[in-house]
Amino acid sequence: MSARRIAERRDGARQSARIAVLALACFSLAGALPQATLAQEASAGVSQAQPAAPPEPKLEDQPPQPLWQYGAFADLGYLLDFDFPVNHLFRNRSTDFKVNQPDLNMAVIYVKKQAVEKSRWGAELTWQAGKDSEDFGFSPTAPDVSDARWLRHFGSTDVSYLAPVGNGLTIQAGLFSSLIGYDSLYARDNFTYTRPWAGDYTPYLMFGVNASYPFSKKLAAAFFLINGYAHLAQVSHGPSAGGQVAYKVSDHLNWKETIFYGPQQRDASLPCWRFLSDSIVEYKPGRATVAFEYQVGTEGLATAGSPRVFWTLAQLPIHWAFNSHWSLTERPEFFWDPDGRLTGFDQLIASNTESLEYRWPFRRWNTIVRLEHRFDNSRGPGGGFFADHYLSPGVVALTPSQNTLILGLIISFDSSPH
Repeated sequence: MSARRIAERRDGARQSARIAVLALACFSLAGALPQATLAQEASAGVSQAQPAAPPEPKLEDQPPQPLWQYGAFADLGYLLDFDFPVNHLFRNRSTDFKVNQPDLNMAVIYVKKQAVEKSRWGAELTWQAGKDSEDFGFSPTAPDVSDARWLRHFGSTDVSYLAPVGNGLTIQAGLFSSLIGYDSLYARDNFTYTRPWAGDYTPYLMFGVNASYPFSKKLAAAFFLINGYAHLAQVSHGPSAGGQVAYKVSDHLNWKETIFYGPQQRDASLPCWRFLSDSIVEYKPGRATVAFEYQVGTEGLATAGSPRVFWTLAQLPIHWAFNSHWSLTERPEFFWDPDGRLTGFDQLIASNTESLEYRWPFRRWNTIVRLEHRFDNSRGPGGGFFADHYLSPGVVALTPSQNTLILGLIISFDSSPH
C-alpha cells in the first residue's frame, strides 16, 4: 500500500474518531438538559405513548385552532462510509447518497391549510433544497420532464376540497405526498435518518389528483390518477392510476393495501404496463411500533421477446420510545431486483439499520439528533458498493458490503406549539 493511501486511511480514522466524539458530546449534552425542559412533549410526526392526561376541557373553553400552519426545518448529516469510496457516493441511492463529507441534506419552508368542515378549501406550498432534493423523483430509464431541475425544489404543493358528501369526500390536486410507501422523503418524519430501499425505489411524491373517503371510523379508501411512477420523468404520454384501502383492525393494529397500475415506457400497450402492490401492517402497542411493508412489482418490456421483469422488497422497522425524548429503532430489510429493472443491476441487497434518537422540543422549535449505523450487502452480477480505488480511469471498484456510521441533526420550527 502506498504512503499516500496509508495517509488517507489515517486521515479517515481520525475523522471517524472526531465524528464519534461529536456524537457522544451531543448525547451527553442532551442528557444534561434541565428536567423542566425534558418534561416538554415531543413534536408531532412519530406517535409515542404518553402518560395519562388530565380530563379534556369543555369544547367552549378550548381556543380555536388556527386554519393556517407554517414552518421550516434544516437537516444536516454526515455519513461515514468505512469503504471510503473515491467518488463519495452511496451507490444506487437517491437520498443520503453523499458520504464522507458533511451535507445540508434538506432545507424546507412550508405553509399549509387543512380542508375541514368549517373551511372546506385546503392548500399546501412547500419549497425545498439540499442534497436529498437533487435525485429523487427521476427515472433511470426515461428522460426528465421540462424544467425538472427547477421543479425538484417543490415539495407537496397542492389544493384540496372537502366535499359535503356523506362522511366527507376529500379531493386533492397538484403535487402531493405519495400514497405508496411507509417512509417520507424527509428524515424528520421517519424513525431513522437514512431511508430504506423501499423508500428510494417508490414515489415520495405524486403529481395528479386523488380522492379519499372514510366509509367509517375503521375503513377508508382512496383513488389516484397521476402522471407516472416518477413525477419528474417523462415516461409515457398516458396517465397511471391506483387505489388504496386502509382498515383499522383494532386500536393498535392497522392494515393498508395500495395498488399502482400504468404505462412506464414509450410503448403504452397494456402488456407493458407496470403493476405494483404495496402492503403495510402496523402494530402500535403502547410505546412500541412494529411495522411490516412488502412490495412486489412487475412489467413487460417493450423489447424483443417482450420479457416480463420482476422485483420485490420488504422492511420490518421496530421502534421503541423510552419516553417522549429518547427512542431506538431497528430496521432489517431486503431488496431483490433480479432483472435490474429498478437499480440497473441484477442484485439482492440485504440491509440492517440501528438508530438512536433524541428529541428536544422547546416552544415552537424542535431539535432531533440521531446516531445511526447501517450495514448493506449486495450480491449478484453488477451488484456492490463503491470502493476506495479505481479499476481504470473513471471506473470505480466495487465491494460487496458497506458499513456506514451516520450522525444527523434536524432543527425545525412550526407555528403550531408542541
